[in-house]
Amino acid sequence: MSLLNMLFKKNKNKMDKKDENLDEELIQQLLHEEDGSKLISVDINENIRYIKSSFNNSSDILYRSFSLGDKQAAIVYVSGLANEDRIYENVLNPLMKETNETISVKQLIENKITVSEIKQLNTLNGLINDLAIGYQILLIDQSKEAIALGLPKWEKRSIEEPTAEQVVRGPREGFTETIDDNISLLRRRIRSPKLTFQSKKFGEVTQTEVAVAYINGIVDKTLLEEVNNRLNRIKIDGILDSSYIEELIEDNPYSPFPQILNTERPDVVTSYLLEGHVAIIVDGSPFVMIAPTTMYALLQAAEDYYERYIIGTALRWLRYLFVVMALLFPSMYVAILTYHQEMLPTTLIISIAESRERVPFPALIEALLMEIMFEILREAGIRLPKQVGPAVGIVGALVIGEAAVQAGIVSAPMVIVVAVTGIASFAIPRYNAGISIRMLRFPIIILAGSIGLLGIMLGVIAIVIHLCSLRSFGMPYLGPLAPMQFKDIKDVLIRPPRWKMDTRPNLSGNTNEERQLNNQKPSPSQGGS
Repeated sequence: MSLLNMLFKKNKNKMDKKDENLDEELIQQLLHEEDGSKLISVDINENIRYIKSSFNNSSDILYRSFSLGDKQAAIVYVSGLANEDRIYENVLNPLMKETNETISVKQLIENKITVSEIKQLNTLNGLINDLAIGYQILLIDQSKEAIALGLPKWEKRSIEEPTAEQVVRGPREGFTETIDDNISLLRRRIRSPKLTFQSKKFGEVTQTEVAVAYINGIVDKTLLEEVNNRLNRIKIDGILDSSYIEELIEDNPYSPFPQILNTERPDVVTSYLLEGHVAIIVDGSPFVMIAPTTMYALLQAAEDYYERYIIGTALRWLRYLFVVMALLFPSMYVAILTYHQEMLPTTLIISIAESRERVPFPALIEALLMEIMFEILREAGIRLPKQVGPAVGIVGALVIGEAAVQAGIVSAPMVIVVAVTGIASFAIPRYNAGISIRMLRFPIIILAGSIGLLGIMLGVIAIVIHLCSLRSFGMPYLGPLAPMQFKDIKDVLIRPPRWKMDTRPNLSGNTNEERQLNNQKPSPSQGGS
């Protein structure tokens, strides 16, 4: 028994009294609940009424009626998501000239409508869903089928170099907010039929398209299955950015460290796909997620692999040093100045004591004040318009720092320590990894001001224990160093030469480990005759 029949049965006493004034809102609600799989009506006016009711008579839904032979027809589309010029040229113009009164939907698709992306619909639910995502719907009176046309047109950002991942040598292209453009950027780099995209939709309201990318034959099936299982568990009303997906599928949601790599660079995604990783592309976000990842991957830059391997190795070790400085430099200064003055040379400790003579705060409070002030300036520089942001950050740091030293609120050595620490944190390639280091700096400073170097040691031990227990889609976060995998360690401590990178890293039992032929070291004896 249908819901409408149940409604009439429930109100049969009123019907017996010939009271036909049923609750219109209740009828519409039951119609929407019932029509999830309701077939398209042969009455075009009824279908149009259903569309208007579904979209609550939204003003951006446009209806263009015309005559198709002796039948009434209409094309419905969302303003701003449809190419109106192509609608007239490829749909309206040929159909309005049609004189065959018995032409079928199939004949229209095959002979009249010159649109590459086209499909037939027979349910109202499918009609509404396709209309909402930008398809144009062609309705024909006395036909139980509708036609969905793919003639999209919307404003989008052009492809340009990512501002957060710039390189001196390397590609200058970056992802945009359009998923089709992002997929094409990857397809242009990997011209193999093994490159596969699995499309899914998330968000009951937003219906956001998400694509899972991998290379068949290289990706580990266990990893791909785990990624799909975690994605399939997501039930949410809306997805606005890839960060929504990231927070719902990561291994440890309470960890301050990112467990999924984010990048705007197609070449970075391509390199990870060739290693057997899985990429997740979200429509509306220029950041593509890569799983799994490691702590060391977050400290690597694309330029490491475009410059000579000796330079790449040197820069990689410098970044490791910068991470240690960004995490421990202020706390080391506070601990030594508070509890371990004997570690400093006499002339240096006398110079520091003279600079702190007028400072009324202990080193711990002084460090916290300066670190908080530096974070305020950093956030202000980011949020302000691009034209004035850097200027405000530089002027603010110089003026406030100099004024604070002159007023005796902070000492000059503390300003130097905080400035060097801030510069070191800027050298971390991944912004989210840099934020994690910056936030962990504060509790370690407090530990250093409380119990000295012992507090720093306890803080570092706690961080290392957490990192050792952390996983990214089942892969150890500190791998291949912990646990030790000698074969893969070469791309962690150093950037090996291209001719040494014979095998792919072992993610979770790779089935295709060979990347290239070995013994490709160049020498003058190789080559031509």
